Amino acid sequence: MSKRDPFLDVVRVLAIVLVVFQHWLVPVLGWNGTELTTGNAYATPGWWVLTWVGQVMPLVFFAGGAANLLSLRAHRGRGGLDRDWLSSRVHRLAIPMLPLIAVWLVVPHLLVTLGVPAQPLNVGSAVVGQLLWFMAVYLAAILVTPWMLKAQERYGLRVFAALAGAALLVDVVRFAGLPMAGFLNAAFVWLAVHQLGFHYAKNPPSMRAAAAMAIAGFGMTALMVGFGPYPLSMVGMPGAPVSNAGPPTACLITLGIGQIGLVLLARPLIRSLVARPAAAGVLTWVGARSMSLYLWHMSAMVAVAGVWTIGLGYSTPEPGSFLWFAVLPLWIGSAAAVLYGLLRVFGRFEAHAPGPLVVQPPALQVMLGAGVIAIGTLGIAATGFAPGQGLVSTGAAIWGAIVLSGLLAVRYRLPSVILVRNA
Repeated sequence: MSKRDPFLDVVRVLAIVLVVFQHWLVPVLGWNGTELTTGNAYATPGWWVLTWVGQVMPLVFFAGGAANLLSLRAHRGRGGLDRDWLSSRVHRLAIPMLPLIAVWLVVPHLLVTLGVPAQPLNVGSAVVGQLLWFMAVYLAAILVTPWMLKAQERYGLRVFAALAGAALLVDVVRFAGLPMAGFLNAAFVWLAVHQLGFHYAKNPPSMRAAAAMAIAGFGMTALMVGFGPYPLSMVGMPGAPVSNAGPPTACLITLGIGQIGLVLLARPLIRSLVARPAAAGVLTWVGARSMSLYLWHMSAMVAVAGVWTIGLGYSTPEPGSFLWFAVLPLWIGSAAAVLYGLLRVFGRFEAHAPGPLVVQPPALQVMLGAGVIAIGTLGIAATGFAPGQGLVSTGAAIWGAIVLSGLLAVRYRLPSVILVRNA
């Protein structure tokens, strides 16, 4: 399996599309002329079951882990250094963030000057920034891939078991009265699923094993929510004291096992569909812009929500009602049309990102740069793009500058005089 696996491309694109659809499905908006109220459609009784399919971040990290292993192994096979692979991988992931940050640094202030009310604008600016948590965590997963691969080659699935056990231990501490400990699982949970991607890439399971994964994964998840402290919903719910997603709990590992089993069962069908030229063309176009798709989908929804609520006085019908289902295709279609336009403009930054340089930075510089990018993206995720007093959002501008400095460190070798001085 040294070549690119089209099955993984489909899983990654499908998972991101489901993330987009879920985020567009969730908002329950109300507008009284001065203030925007927000709710969650998944709060509808019984709709928690949809989150067991809609919460597909485990699939994103699974596909990412497998793709990272295949990419690194192919790079090593060509005689390349891990440092160069890391620089190229981080660079390709970080580049699409730059236009998003640049646009949202100025758009909120511009809209305020045009008379858009501040309160709904603050809500929209916050949700767009929150998306960047994924970029920070995935950057960290890429950064440790060479070491986690070495551990996988030596210890096999025991690495996954250790990470899953650590996630369970963190949950015990979290639910014992130290909720802040739960943020450790942003590493343990997602790295555990990322490690399952390694296992697939090295030794794809049989159909019988895939069926066993699906049954065991969803079965363990059901037991954990039935007899443990875990909520039924796999996404955060408004007003809920505990969330399985923010920070993640070990439930997302067992849910991931179940979801991975399902997609592995569908692998023959997926591969036959990808063999068709039309499907392959769509997959190629979307796959080359997958991070841009993720990054810009909330901007598209915010734009549509702003026009519908502030411009047209729209409020979301009762979720599950006839009117809600009647409006849903128009809502999704409007957001999809805006997103397509955004991808036509900004997707090129990812699809046509510049290639690696001939002279790569030293390994330590690349690692530090990747860490700086992760810190900057977490800062934006925490503070959002709320408009400030000046022409740009001050907090986001600072964090954006940190992201840019980290990217420059990943891509360009520092002047030799600096390296010698710091040696």
